[in-house]
Amino acid sequence: MSEAGRARPRVGLYPGTFDPVTNGHLDVIARAARLLDRLVVGVASNAGKGPLLPLHERVFLVRAEMAAVSARTGTPIEVQPFAGLLMHFAQHIGASVIVRGLRAVSDFDYEFAMAGMNFRLDAGIETVFLMASERHQFIQSRFVKEIAQLGGDISSFVPPLTLERTRTRLARLDEGGGQSGDTEQSDAQTSVDDGLSCNPLPGDEQHE
Repeated sequence: MSEAGRARPRVGLYPGTFDPVTNGHLDVIARAARLLDRLVVGVASNAGKGPLLPLHERVFLVRAEMAAVSARTGTPIEVQPFAGLLMHFAQHIGASVIVRGLRAVSDFDYEFAMAGMNFRLDAGIETVFLMASERHQFIQSRFVKEIAQLGGDISSFVPPLTLERTRTRLARLDEGGGQSGDTEQSDAQTSVDDGLSCNPLPGDEQHE
């Protein structure tokens, strides 16, 4: 087949803060990978959310899980940090699809509006929604962090390495080890909404 006759590879982008990465995130990543030729997981810097884990550690923890997912699905998966407008990052990596996970009906209004705004910014990039698996529908990174900070067991919500690093981070903070995550950076420079842009929007805490 000639170069002109070949179908364009389907490149997808799954953005998020991943603070921390959860089993629910991994479920969506694996299911999205089966639909695509290549998947990029975009880890938003998002200092405006006051992340518990710094950006470099969030990227590391997501990458640590991707080899196994890629082996199961046969799809190349990359993990890249980003800051700025989501659609600019999607254009930069050549994505034609943005993948978003939905946990409940309450997610839909926010995601519907976000998809519409992103479509106006670039009509060549579609948004695809994947419903969370039944056993993961209730998992939110925000709740996982709160449980961990209060001394609860989060082992059923996150991968083992993420569990270990989260406990280590909290122990350091308890010892007075400094600020959470990337909060020492300027919000104006690094704050990223994983659905649209640099400005946090109502409801974004549902999609960490």
